[in-house]
Amino acid sequence: MHPALQGLLTIIIGVGGCVGYFYFSNQFLDKVLYPAKGAQAGRNINRANMIRPWLFLFPAIVALGLYLAYPVFATLWYSVTDRDQGGAFVGLANYRQMFNEPKFWEAMRNNMLWLIVVPAASTAFGLLAAQLTDRIKWGSFAKSLIFMPMAISFVGASVIFKLIYDTRPVDQNQIGVLNAVWLQFDGGAGSFLILRLAPICLLLCFGAMVAYVAWAFVKPMIKPEDTRISGWTVPLRLVVGAGGAYLIFLSLRAILGLTTAAFPYGEAQTWLTIPFWNSFFLMVVLIWIQTGFAMVILSAALRGIPEETVEAAIVDGANPFQVFFKIKMPQIAGTIVVVWTTITLVVLKVFDVVFAMTNGQWGTQVLANYMYTQLFVARDWGVGSASAMMIMLLVSPILVWNVYNARKEMR
Repeated sequence: MHPALQGLLTIIIGVGGCVGYFYFSNQFLDKVLYPAKGAQAGRNINRANMIRPWLFLFPAIVALGLYLAYPVFATLWYSVTDRDQGGAFVGLANYRQMFNEPKFWEAMRNNMLWLIVVPAASTAFGLLAAQLTDRIKWGSFAKSLIFMPMAISFVGASVIFKLIYDTRPVDQNQIGVLNAVWLQFDGGAGSFLILRLAPICLLLCFGAMVAYVAWAFVKPMIKPEDTRISGWTVPLRLVVGAGGAYLIFLSLRAILGLTTAAFPYGEAQTWLTIPFWNSFFLMVVLIWIQTGFAMVILSAALRGIPEETVEAAIVDGANPFQVFFKIKMPQIAGTIVVVWTTITLVVLKVFDVVFAMTNGQWGTQVLANYMYTQLFVARDWGVGSASAMMIMLLVSPILVWNVYNARKEMR
């Protein structure tokens, strides 16, 4: 059969089937099951109206159960079975094997690092872009440029940045932009400003931002008279505080390392093989893509702030920084949380960038790529399914939190 004819028949059968289902199910409900006639007409009409929404939702519920619920339960079953034993039940053996593998813990560490850096950087850059582009005449054009990476697939963006990080042998011309810039440094004032002072300032800003967020979470526990806190949020506040302290320690250690590092000037670097830092080079790709998303959402939130509050703050003598941090930020805090958690969901499932650029080599493994390697390279469906369940376990609380916040805002 010709593909065009096959597509036409598919459309006709699909659309016709949907129309037929809704029409005949409605007729069966009103004419056969609960006819609107006789002594029980009123009761039948009420019952039909109660059942009708569920009758119309039934195909969607079945489809969601088939494409969402079934894979979850199937993956859970595979995670407690062994393929080499003909699918025999082995309990938690796959999870024990996974927990004993160094690559899994490497993936967990990297995922946590991605989880901290990418949502924070994307949200911060998006908020900065939203604030600045709303104050210039050509802001719409600037927003279009910043949002443009959202139209590029993760693999396409990875190919672009792989060319930026490209390294050629010494006797060949370097086509990688980063190496072309790197080779221009040979010590002196420029190298000090760009390679030492600028990164130190960025790390100090990052540490200050982390300290501010951690203190905002921990402060209600130290000074409970200022704000009433719910008991269930105490563990979350402790985790954020401990994580913030650890990140501040890492920032200070990195600053100390920058002050004493000996840079290999004049040598082209294979950026994606440098331990620890190569993960940040991969994160840049996702930050570049997600900044546009954060900018659009936060720009809409900033435009929704009542002008009266801003004008009142200016009349009271507030400077632009005070207006932004004390007036605007608190009013869009809910939107910032939504953007942050949405990007967090993307980060927890990140696969394309790592697979296309390093395939998890040189210490860049993440959970989704680890799952792919176990399922399709090692052919170990037990450990692969166990890692998939770990990803779902990490994603689920954030999904619940998003739904909770959405319902809270609706109320």
